[in-house]
Amino acid sequence: MLKKDGEDMVDYPMYWAGMNGEDKEIWDIEMEITSPGLYFYHFDYESSWGRGSIFLKENGIGAIANGIEMQSAWQLTVYDAAFETPDWMKGGIIYQIFPDRFYNSGKPKENVPQDRILRTDTENAPYWKPDEKGRVLNNDYFGGDLEGVCEKLPYLQSLGVSCIYLNPIFEAHSNHRYNTADYEKIDPLLGTEKDFKKLCADAKKLGIHIILDGVFSHTGADSRYFNRANRYDTVGAYNSEDSPYYPWYSFSSFPNRYKSWWGFESLPEVKEESPAYMQFINGKNGVVRKWLKLGASGWRLDVADELPDSFIAALSKAAKAEKKDAFIVGEVWEDATTKWAYGKRRKYLLGEELDSVMNYPFAAAILNFARGGIAERFENAVMNIVENYPKPVLDVLMNHIGTHDTERAITKIAGESCEYRDRAWQSQKHLSETEYKKGETLLQMAAVLQYTLPGVPSLYYGDEAGLEGYKDPFNRGCYPWGRENKRLLAFYKKLGEIRREIPCFKNGELHFLSAVLGCVAYERENEESAVLVIANRNENEIDYHLPKKWQGKEELLRGDFSGESISVPAMGAVILIF
Repeated sequence: MLKKDGEDMVDYPMYWAGMNGEDKEIWDIEMEITSPGLYFYHFDYESSWGRGSIFLKENGIGAIANGIEMQSAWQLTVYDAAFETPDWMKGGIIYQIFPDRFYNSGKPKENVPQDRILRTDTENAPYWKPDEKGRVLNNDYFGGDLEGVCEKLPYLQSLGVSCIYLNPIFEAHSNHRYNTADYEKIDPLLGTEKDFKKLCADAKKLGIHIILDGVFSHTGADSRYFNRANRYDTVGAYNSEDSPYYPWYSFSSFPNRYKSWWGFESLPEVKEESPAYMQFINGKNGVVRKWLKLGASGWRLDVADELPDSFIAALSKAAKAEKKDAFIVGEVWEDATTKWAYGKRRKYLLGEELDSVMNYPFAAAILNFARGGIAERFENAVMNIVENYPKPVLDVLMNHIGTHDTERAITKIAGESCEYRDRAWQSQKHLSETEYKKGETLLQMAAVLQYTLPGVPSLYYGDEAGLEGYKDPFNRGCYPWGRENKRLLAFYKKLGEIRREIPCFKNGELHFLSAVLGCVAYERENEESAVLVIANRNENEIDYHLPKKWQGKEELLRGDFSGESISVPAMGAVILIF
């Protein structure tokens, strides 16, 4: 029984195809599906013992429905046959930078607004306490800039980085810059358009691409487009109904009542499908193409599930018209093939919109395994994505385990949960010496999983140096230059070398050998190479008995060779190469 999403179920007969042993039969069906979309199927049968149905249980395995358990169908994601994703992303490593907190070049800054607090105490946390009016202004800055990123390109190259993802760099009046004030101008604390062009050019010489953060679902109220604070000499939508920007926004009562992002009045929502806004962002001389012309290689779309399909498709078309191999990745926290938002199923990964998404399901699987060691859940979570996502997407998934929106990875793995804890608690809570040491060990195991699963690992700046911290803003501390955790840093550099040298990480298939008793083992393999990864979450060393294929093979992290079995360290991992 097969149904296309939103349509009726269709019955397709199967045909007997022979025996498998003495007590098993093989039934077969061949069909061609050419219309992109989601399809769901299960099996109905009729035998001498009666009728029944078989539904998906887990890990691709079916079970006869008993009328009690939830019945899940198998999924087919049928995508456009011409769908391709950029080859330059495959097999690489992404490095995410929160620009204000990475590195300050010391280059003089010009035209900096006077309402910004400039700090030099980089070892301390960002300001988080509300002012006398209960506001957290996010107006303290540590001065990280584009020239600073440029100066650290050799360091990033030593990590094996092939792509830098920059959090917003456009003029905005907060240190996170998700409240865009001017899409066409670099924030003055970060530098100039010339600095951006130089960064892209210098990075390109080292084989490193730059992708930008596009915040297109809302602007800042303090922007040249809305201009609520009258900072700009433009006539903003807040200033006049005759403003050229007025059609971008939705007012219920001009000027003080308007639709805003999650109710934050400082973030007025835009009408993305407004012709004027659509042209401004996605037109031939629009924002998307401008920054690609200047050297960027792609865009990460903030809150992609809040952008209409038509807008994302137009943005992707504009980007790829400018650069055929432009990379478009969306912020989606769930399975992006089945995502339901704003009353309809989304079409992110069918071939006309996104190349990739931020892979939160993999992140959760890795972090949960590192914390709890339930191998079966890890396999199930990973295989759900592998089976549901188009192969072109799977090869370029953005595999992070920490971002500017989540706790630092080492804190998430080894620290006390911060759920239902306020910022005051988070500001005072740090890992104990014992917790940190355990977290350091488990982070290395988690990193092996992150670097070897299908997709592209995305390293959040400072994780490789051992930065800890709970949620925003404590996960956005300054990179600890000169105070790095040298053991972690060396390990990440080693993983970078391994990814660069082994072709199967570009597009290799994934096959699990086992997932039980706190240990997972899987192969990645293509025509050129193969690896076996074994991760042991147990707090004791184990001996893993190897299939004959993997006996006598080199282990890449320690440099020794396997026998009939291999020793896997407590809370550690091994990588064998074929």
